[in-house]
Amino acid sequence: MKTLAFFLLLVPALSFGQYNTAAINFGRFSPAATDGGFIIGYKGEKFMDQNLSIGWSASWFHKEYVDQVLLSEVQNYYGVVDGSVTENKATTNLHSVPLMFSLTSYFPLLPVVSAYLTGSAGLEGLMIVYKNLQNENENEFKTAWDFAWEIGTGLSYKLGNRSDFYGEISYHNANPSWSYKVTDQNTGAIKSLEQSFDMSGIAFKFGFKFLW
Repeated sequence: MKTLAFFLLLVPALSFGQYNTAAINFGRFSPAATDGGFIIGYKGEKFMDQNLSIGWSASWFHKEYVDQVLLSEVQNYYGVVDGSVTENKATTNLHSVPLMFSLTSYFPLLPVVSAYLTGSAGLEGLMIVYKNLQNENENEFKTAWDFAWEIGTGLSYKLGNRSDFYGEISYHNANPSWSYKVTDQNTGAIKSLEQSFDMSGIAFKFGFKFLW
């Protein structure tokens, strides 16, 4: 009898362990390094019980902009000869791809509405194309990685038995960077410059979640 009772208690836990979701989201991300722009992402979850899930996510953010930090370094190093030339040297084409693992806790508010808190940690990958500082007709390609973390909260609305709509606000933190060297064509002196991308900022996301 005790064995049967234990089995009956264990069945719900096992069934929740097989409860998975896949979500596609989109919205706006505003990192400190550049102006805000469109972000799109995917998140998968596996529920440990009714109110707690573990998951992973990947998103993509792209922006072409004039890197004001690099522009300042270019002007200090080369001098301000022509504003359009120095801005052209600092033009940056940035792609950000955070890969994160998450833990999310849900709090039912109504039969069809739940609030949730989520926290994530992982790696931030940047792919950057920028002008060669000594020849703006040539492009340079760099990749950079940094530890990233994110916290957020949101509301989930049940559309049907196997689908939800949700909205989320989150804060993302990462700061990938690298250093490179330029040579003074007049003196031959070599100077090291650092290009840093503060990807910390607020994101607003909306999406659809599918359950199985």
